[in-house]
Amino acid sequence: MEEKGTLPERVPWFGARHFAKKILATAQSLRIDRDEARKQLDRMAALSQQLTSEYKRLQERYGRVNQLEAYSVAELESYKSELQAKIDNQNKRLSAERTALETELHALQLELRRTKEKIAETNEAELLQEVGVYQYKHPLSDVVAYSAALKTLEQRIKAMTLKDGGAILSAGDWTVNGSAREGKAMVREYSKLMLRAFNAEAESLVRWLKPYKIDAALDRLKKSADTIERLGRTMKIRVSEEYFRLRAHELELTADFLQKQAAQKEQERIERERLREEQKAQREIEAERARLAKEREHHFNALQKLIANGDEQGAARMQEQLAEVDQAISAVDYRAANIRAGYVYLISNVGSFGDSMVKLGLTRRLNPMDRIRELSDASVPFNFDVHALFFSKDAVAIETAMHQRLASTRVNLVNKRREFFRATPTQVKAHLSELAGELLEFQEEPEALEYRQTLHLRTEVSTLPAK
Repeated sequence: MEEKGTLPERVPWFGARHFAKKILATAQSLRIDRDEARKQLDRMAALSQQLTSEYKRLQERYGRVNQLEAYSVAELESYKSELQAKIDNQNKRLSAERTALETELHALQLELRRTKEKIAETNEAELLQEVGVYQYKHPLSDVVAYSAALKTLEQRIKAMTLKDGGAILSAGDWTVNGSAREGKAMVREYSKLMLRAFNAEAESLVRWLKPYKIDAALDRLKKSADTIERLGRTMKIRVSEEYFRLRAHELELTADFLQKQAAQKEQERIERERLREEQKAQREIEAERARLAKEREHHFNALQKLIANGDEQGAARMQEQLAEVDQAISAVDYRAANIRAGYVYLISNVGSFGDSMVKLGLTRRLNPMDRIRELSDASVPFNFDVHALFFSKDAVAIETAMHQRLASTRVNLVNKRREFFRATPTQVKAHLSELAGELLEFQEEPEALEYRQTLHLRTEVSTLPAK
């Protein structure tokens, strides 16, 4: 049977939460030992201070005795030497104990720090699983490849569940009332019952499987196989290792399939969003093209009338206006033909995200402010402020290059369509200038009108006297 991995590569069989609790208990025990060592150090320090005080007291007594000449100088000096030797020995012993305790305390602190790091790693792995950060065990190319692999696996599972297919193993020498035939029949019936229970558990796990709970599902499947082996020990009934591996492989493939399916749906959603934006831009282009065509027709008719009336100056002015319309039509046709052309925008929302977060993206809309207003309506309390907005013939390349330069500051590393970065407008400006040339317009400080008005009103309300 395949051995499970160990942390940090895989969460243990008894579960990440149980392992974290055990580590927390160990950390608590280490804290208690550390506190006890500190108390012993304090007691040693108090004892050292007490001995020092005793020494001083004896010195004072020696002085008094010397003054009274109750003892000879030789006797007092001998007593002093003995006492000093005792004090020196005691101080050496205390110093050695202090050193040993400090060493032990340092070791306990290191162990506590390592334990905390293990707890942090375990909690992080568990949290990543809970929020759906998933590592593929069988990274096939797409959902179709997973479906084909699962279908092949299901056929192998069905083949093993047939009579003598090898899914369940049992004793071959069991007898009932001295009859080997009856014994074989009983073992066969119990084996079918055990296999049905195991398959029911496996199918239930597959049916309700979440990709980030794959380790818990495999653990539960293993416990089911162990239970069958324990209950069928008398008849040596157990799930074969090969069949268990097939069922475990089915769970892993299913988890990968579900995750790949979710990723594909998310990609399709992003693509639909992109197409909707492109369709909006296309509709705007078509509407603008129709408006300009109508305007051109109006100017052309007016020009013909002016020429017929002999108004040369009026005809010249009208010819200039007609040329401007033709130029606008050419610009619209260029925008329609060049899908990489568009507006690169740099915006922020101080009231919603603070002054160190910006959004950098592009839009192909004829009026880029329409896109900015849509973003301001997307469930944020305040409107976005524009720091830079410029047209580029290759806006896609500039946006891609900017995202690469700001990759280390990206807020959302999972969904790259969330184009928010932890940077100030001034920091982004330097990169934009290198890629797009000198920016004609750049707003360093956001206006943030509604946000600043809100702060002002909140200040006024807080200063009103209480009723």
